[in-house]
Amino acid sequence: MHSAPRALCPHVEWAVAGVLGTRVSLDWIRQPAAPGTWRSEFSWQAEVGTASKLASALRGWHLLRFEVTAEPCPTAEGERYSCTPELGIFHAVTGIHGDILIPEDRLRAALTRSQQGETDLESEIAKLLGKPWDDELEPFRYAGEGAPVRWLHQVV
Repeated sequence: MHSAPRALCPHVEWAVAGVLGTRVSLDWIRQPAAPGTWRSEFSWQAEVGTASKLASALRGWHLLRFEVTAEPCPTAEGERYSCTPELGIFHAVTGIHGDILIPEDRLRAALTRSQQGETDLESEIAKLLGKPWDDELEPFRYAGEGAPVRWLHQVV
């Protein structure tokens, strides 16, 4: 969680606990990149698909900035969700080295839009890679260096 107003912090914990099926108590610290907001980091282990459930549970609050990442495993590619109040949610599939994997039909659609003059190809590729989300979240990531991490475990 990159930034959340103090009033939403207990609701974030409740939403995460609802998805993970266990009590969650996060360590919140002030977020210097957005005065008046708080940040927290945690890791979890659960079944495939939990990252999308976490992102869905959190995306309803307009004032949150967050990222949810699932590592790839033998039965599924990895995933990354990024969310900002201004841009909404971004989803990408990631490979074993963390690279974003873009499905060919999304590439074809981006190429078609650029060929029809709706946009330029560079902007389309930047969106496919999540660059606008990375640009907006980077100051919040940097502000969290050295923040404590809580490890959550769930037997599956």
